[in-house]
Amino acid sequence: MTQSTKIRVAVLYGGRSSEHEVSLLSAANVIQNLDRSRFEVVPIGIDKQGVWYLGDDMAHQLNSPLQLHQDAERMLFTPDLIGKQVVFPNPSALMSHLNNTGSLFDVVFPAIHGPLCEDGAVQGLLELADVPYVGCGVLASAIGMDKDVAKRLVMDTGVLVAPYLTFKRGQWSKNAAHICALVNEQLTYPVFVKPANAGSSIGVHKVKRAEDLVAAIENAFLYDTKILVEQGIDAREMEVSVLESLDYGADPIVSVVGEIKPQNEHEFYSYAAKYLDEDGAALVIPAAIPEEVIAEIQASVIEIFSALECEGMARVDLFLERGTNRVYFNEINSLPGFTQISMYPKLMASSGVPYMQLLSHLIDLALDRHERKVQVHREYVAECARVE
Repeated sequence: MTQSTKIRVAVLYGGRSSEHEVSLLSAANVIQNLDRSRFEVVPIGIDKQGVWYLGDDMAHQLNSPLQLHQDAERMLFTPDLIGKQVVFPNPSALMSHLNNTGSLFDVVFPAIHGPLCEDGAVQGLLELADVPYVGCGVLASAIGMDKDVAKRLVMDTGVLVAPYLTFKRGQWSKNAAHICALVNEQLTYPVFVKPANAGSSIGVHKVKRAEDLVAAIENAFLYDTKILVEQGIDAREMEVSVLESLDYGADPIVSVVGEIKPQNEHEFYSYAAKYLDEDGAALVIPAAIPEEVIAEIQASVIEIFSALECEGMARVDLFLERGTNRVYFNEINSLPGFTQISMYPKLMASSGVPYMQLLSHLIDLALDRHERKVQVHREYVAECARVE
């Protein structure tokens, strides 16, 4: 395949979320592992103010950190310009990057995480621009980011969800004492306090005593305007990767079940255990659980993927209660991490889909979905014949 006929993949990285740094790690791995016989890479970084910049292809710099160059001549888009009269700089510096259709890229691979990245915001922008992109659409992305709404929909499938309470910042500011009383009345310690819309366990706290509840809630409100206080259960943490089939309409591909075992005094799979302590957790693939439990988990994951209108991929996080082997839904990640230690690609590799093949599969799914969507009529079509 010649350079001019390769599919040009824009890999988005960075973003306006607390998971900005995690995204740099994910994107570096995606860029370095894309099949260069099929794809040409156009890296695009988004800084913490939401400005988009053309990046450098660093495939040759294996294991090197990804950089975000904030040079004016590389700027592609800034939200500050919306609603203003704008004279853009001469884009001659970008012209060498255009393909033979006059576009900078053919498909977008969002390697971005957290709010304003995987919550439907970027997906909505790409929909408006009529650009193919990897992963879930606007609806599933928004649902998956909101832990409260996702749990409500999953409960309708019959999959168990641990008891929890949800509060918004306004409710907390007006009556914090009442909220604490509700938690103490309806849940038992330990409880987990979580921002409703955040990832990588940012702002998540395990609270063992009532006197520690207020501090945990106030910290969680730093990361979102809605929080969950969830009943802690004595359980093992399980994760399963899901990949949409290239055979449109067929059941998705479900990985083997993996287990997360926090270590070094980490009581759960926290941000520190994931990214700051290289020995913070052991990833056990496959998990040592009975075959009948594996079958139940994998069937539940298919139900969840469908109920939340997921497309492309997702990682489903579950709890397996000790003593009973009851399966509880924890959360879903519609744009899971793609770092060297991330469970999504590790689980898929253990299920017969190696990293490079996985990336190609996801891009093919994005292009196929876009091809189907462009066939949908955007205007009224008169009936061809009357129905008697």
